[in-house]
Amino acid sequence: MKYAARRFLHSLFLLAGVSVLSFLFADLAPGDFFSEMRLERGVAAGTVDALRARHGLDRPLPVRYAAWLGSMGRGEFGYSLAYNSAVGPLLRQRIPGTLLLTASATFLAWLMAIPLGIWNATRRGTWSDSIFKVTLAILLSIPELLSAVIFLAIAVETGWLPAGGMHAPGAESQAAADRFRDTLRHLVIPVGVLVLGMLPVLIRHVRGSVADCLDSPFALAARAHGIPRRRLLFGHVLPAALNPLISLFGFSLGTLLSASLLVEVLVGWPGLGPLFLEAIMARDFALVLGVVMSSTSLLITGNLVADLLLYRADPRIRT
Repeated sequence: MKYAARRFLHSLFLLAGVSVLSFLFADLAPGDFFSEMRLERGVAAGTVDALRARHGLDRPLPVRYAAWLGSMGRGEFGYSLAYNSAVGPLLRQRIPGTLLLTASATFLAWLMAIPLGIWNATRRGTWSDSIFKVTLAILLSIPELLSAVIFLAIAVETGWLPAGGMHAPGAESQAAADRFRDTLRHLVIPVGVLVLGMLPVLIRHVRGSVADCLDSPFALAARAHGIPRRRLLFGHVLPAALNPLISLFGFSLGTLLSASLLVEVLVGWPGLGPLFLEAIMARDFALVLGVVMSSTSLLITGNLVADLLLYRADPRIRT
């Protein structure tokens, strides 16, 4: 409990630092939501100044930051000028979509990476290992943007999968089972893009961790004592290789979360990505900060879970 409390306190300090820097960088950005109104004919400068004063944009930076923190405490996360509403409800509408996409991609990527990495570690020096290395190198060189475009083009040409969105038109009136299958079909393209982007990295790390344990003295001694290979691999080597993989789990969450924001924009997935792009284009900085803090909170939560899992798995940390 002390370790968990200490890591949680560290996460809170990190979140506070991100909030200060994000607010400062947003304030340093040129212009605001009302800047383009000054260029419109018939709009007096006094009108724009009155609108800025009405929404508190003319107040000093510390005062605006304190007001924003107060709105975060109330769950509002500021006021969106583009949507003319509090930011909190907008985020709560989009966060489930991003969580569904990121969690599905994370689960599938690790589900494939662990057995493939273990298999690859046991085939070192063979022709299949060489072919596998070349395949991973090719996949690593393909950016998520290109993968998404290719997948969308195939979906449009063949009609096998929906080319965007989260639900088909009229899905609200379908039965729960049909709506679930429809969501799964819409998940295939964005999850496939994210998995293809992250899978080579995970496989290489799993392979390296398992290979290091296979060459360690304890594994060599166990092999010399006649322990069967399968028992040695799954009973001794794999538990010893978990530590770096648990740390990698937190990193993979952050990578997939940042990549999912781009993929959501490309495939029209109703998550934080399109909302973030719209907020930037409209210079709606309250909404931009809301998305940044939401993404940061998800990332910090994933790393906190990884730290707690590592604490549970490694007795050296507990001592």
